[in-house]
Amino acid sequence: MHESMEQRWSWIDGSHGMRTGLLDAVSDSDLAFSPGGQAMTLGELCKEMGEIEYAYVQSLKTLKTDFSYRHPDPDVCSSVENLKKWLEKLDGEMKTVLEDFSEDDLNNKLIGRGSGYEMPIATQLDVYLQALLIFFGKATIYLRVMEKPLPPAIADWIG
Repeated sequence: MHESMEQRWSWIDGSHGMRTGLLDAVSDSDLAFSPGGQAMTLGELCKEMGEIEYAYVQSLKTLKTDFSYRHPDPDVCSSVENLKKWLEKLDGEMKTVLEDFSEDDLNNKLIGRGSGYEMPIATQLDVYLQALLIFFGKATIYLRVMEKPLPPAIADWIG
């Protein structure tokens, strides 16, 4: 990876590490928690983030963003171990794809986002990071309602 990609990857990888820390802090039974109303369970929230990551990985491969993917196993959201394995696989796949991009690709190859809008790969990665931060914002609410302590990295970076 070239230096610019290495810098971007360090933020993404650190965020993936925070997500792993979140999963380390909960149990399978915690994944079934919903704060009520129409809110999804914590496991479903984690699964949704995985589906979003899948869309970003595929967008790096195809240069088109498509958020229609749904994990084929609905039970993936009820097992911390299964979520971690799936997410770690996606993380590795993302890193492998990114290693093939040049500095020129990062700034000049465009990824379609629908409605005719396109953005450079670098911007797509920034938007993915924002999606992770939104996920952490949601997840902290779940942990607080469950009266669970925030994992240290999430407490330090998200609050």
